[in-house]
Amino acid sequence: MYDLDALRHDEFPFSAELTYLNHAGISPLPQRTKRRVQWAIEMLSNDPNDFFGNHALPAFVSIQEMLSRYINAQSAADVVFSTSTSAGLNAVAQAIDWREGDNIIFCDQEFPSNAYPWMSLARDGVEARCVPTDNGGLTLRQVEAFVDERTRAVAASAVQFFSGHRTDMVAIGRFCRERDILFIVDAIQAIGHMKFDVQAMNIDILATGGMKSLLALPGIGFIYVRESVAAAMQPRLIHGNATMDYLHWLAYDMTLLPGAARLASGTPNVPGVLALGPSLDLINELGPENIDAHTTGLARYTINSLTREGYQVITPIDALGPIVAFHSPHDSSTTDRLIQHLAAHHIVVCKHLDAAAAPYVRVSFHCYNTTAEVDRFMEGLHGFVN
Repeated sequence: MYDLDALRHDEFPFSAELTYLNHAGISPLPQRTKRRVQWAIEMLSNDPNDFFGNHALPAFVSIQEMLSRYINAQSAADVVFSTSTSAGLNAVAQAIDWREGDNIIFCDQEFPSNAYPWMSLARDGVEARCVPTDNGGLTLRQVEAFVDERTRAVAASAVQFFSGHRTDMVAIGRFCRERDILFIVDAIQAIGHMKFDVQAMNIDILATGGMKSLLALPGIGFIYVRESVAAAMQPRLIHGNATMDYLHWLAYDMTLLPGAARLASGTPNVPGVLALGPSLDLINELGPENIDAHTTGLARYTINSLTREGYQVITPIDALGPIVAFHSPHDSSTTDRLIQHLAAHHIVVCKHLDAAAAPYVRVSFHCYNTTAEVDRFMEGLHGFVN
C-alpha cells in the first residue's frame, strides 16, 4: 500500500477539513494536476502559438501513449481524446455501420450517457434493448438471456453510477468476442480505480471522461477503439482534424484518418488534455491495484456500518467497486435537507433518484479517503434531525 497520510497532505490537503465522498460526481484535482493546469493557462495567456506547437502537441502524443499503456491497448493509435463519455459514445454510435434490425443491449441502470446514444438509433431501425438489472448491473446471465442473432453490441458500465455494481468485464467480453458482438464499456466510474486491460477483457470500445475516476478536469476524456473496429467505422460527425489532409484547409478532402483518430472532435481542450498527464502519473505511482483494494475496502466498511444501523444498502457486496448506495429513510425533499445537513458539517455526498423517483444516498471514494471519514459520515447521519 501507499502512504495515505502523505498522499492526503501532498495531493489533497483540503481533506484535513472536508470529508469529500462524491467522487462518482466530480473529483477534486490533485495538487500536481492543479499546478499543470495553472501552467497551461499561464502559457496560453502569453504566446499561445509557440505553446501549442512546441509544448502542447508533443505532450498530447506523450499522454496518448500513456493512456494506451495504462489500458494495454495494442497501439497509441487506438486512443483519441474526447470531451466526455457522452460525446465519445455518441460519436461511436454515429460511426458504427448499423443495419436495420440490429440491436444493442444495455441495462436499466445506465447513466444517460450510455443509454441515449443507443436509444437515438431507433431512427435507423436499430433496437435499443434496455434489460432489467441483475444484482445491480449487467451480468453475463442477462446478456445470455437477451442476445439473439441480430445483437450487434453490448454496452455496460465498468462500475454502475447508481448501484455501484462492478461489471464482470472479462466474462462479458469473452462472450461477446466469441460471437462477434461489439463490447462497449463506459469506464468513467472505474478507469482510475482499477486495472484495465482492454485486450484481456476483449473490450472493443471504451469511453470515459476525466472528471471522476481519472482525477482530471471536466470537459476532457478519451475513446479507445480496437483497430479493426475503427477501420469499419464511418463517422457521421466529421471534424477537420479527423481527416488525412487536415492542414490543407481548403482541400475539403474527407479521407478519414486510420484508427480511433477518425473520431477526433476538433480543437482540443488544451489544459484538460495536459491535466490527464499528472493525474495518470499519480494513479500509476499509487498502483491501480492498490487503489482498487483500498477503495473497495472502504466500500465494504461502509456497507457493514450502514447495515448495522438498519439502512437498506443496494450495492452488491459480491460485485463491489468504489461506490455505495442506500435507500434513504426519508422522502426526497427531506433527503435533500439531509444532504445539506451533511454539507454544513463538511461532509459531501449526493442524492440520486431511482426510476420510480425514490431517493437514495450515494457515497463514493477515491485513493485518499479513510475509514475515519466513513465514521464521520455515519455520525453525520445520526445527527440529522428530520
